[in-house]
Formats: sequence, C-alpha cells, structure tokens
Amino acid sequence: MTAEDAPPATFEEYAAARGAALLRFATLLTGDPHRAEDLVQDALAKAYLRWEQIRRRDQPDVYVRRILANASHSWWRRRSSHEMPTAAHPDGPGSRDPADGVAERDIMRRLIARLPQRQRVVLVLRYYEDLDDRTIASILGCREGTVRTHAMRGLQTLRDRYPTIDGSDLP
Repeated sequence: MTAEDAPPATFEEYAAARGAALLRFATLLTGDPHRAEDLVQDALAKAYLRWEQIRRRDQPDVYVRRILANASHSWWRRRSSHEMPTAAHPDGPGSRDPADGVAERDIMRRLIARLPQRQRVVLVLRYYEDLDDRTIASILGCREGTVRTHAMRGLQTLRDRYPTIDGSDLP
C-alpha cells in the first residue's frame, strides 16, 4: 500500500477528502440534495464515534457508504408518503443547447429515484461511483450474484418503463 492509498489518519482528513463524493452518492440515493446532506451528516457522525476501528480496517469508504445506504433505506421505510416527483418529458428533439444535458441528467436522476431501494443503490454504486461487484457486495452485505441481479433488474425496469429520453435509448 502506498502513502496515497493509505486511509486518512484523522477523521477530519477523511471528511474533508471524501465529503463531496459521499454527498454525491447520497444525493443519487435519495433524489433530494437536502435529505442527502442530512444523511451524510448523520453517517459522518456515526463514523466519527467509531473512527479508530474504521481506520484500522483500511476501508473507511466501504463502511461509510454502507451507513449511507442503510440510512437511506431506513428513511424510505419510515416515510409516511411515497410521493415521487415526476419528470416533465420534452415534446420532441430541439436545438442542442448545454441546458439539455443538465435536463437529461435530472430526468435520469428522477428515474433512478423511482427504482426499488436495493436496485437504486446497486446502480448508483456501479455506474456513478464506478465500483465493482465485489465492493458493492461488501457495502451491501450480500453476495456478488445478488448485486448483479439487482443491477440487471434495475436496468430492465428503466428500459421497460422509460424507453426513450429525448429520442435516445436509456443505457
């Protein structure tokens, strides 16, 4: 392990170095930037209490992402209402301006937010965080085959329900 790969020595270093990435991850999980900030704050507070144990394992990201995934799942279960924002689909292709890319990413974020919790977590970890199945399985506490099944079902759900966005197929 090189000095660059070593986990941060202090919790403050870790929070400063990984805070933005954790916030992106939580935002993709929840679909709500404000709720994501709360989740990250809660997860970091829990991690702070056990930092010495986490640091010794040499994988603080796995531990903190697991906290975030579990907290997001718990929050969804506690919600009294399962309201989901709907995306306003454009009428047709128009001129390609930079705002179109932002709008498409927003639509994709909303579509992913409609998936079941485990499928959403797997897709976010795989395609947005670029993690392999083994790492995702470690974060979720399941088998690699389960990760692949959730990814396949999540992608199929996106393809079935939302075959096009601005005339282009979903991945």
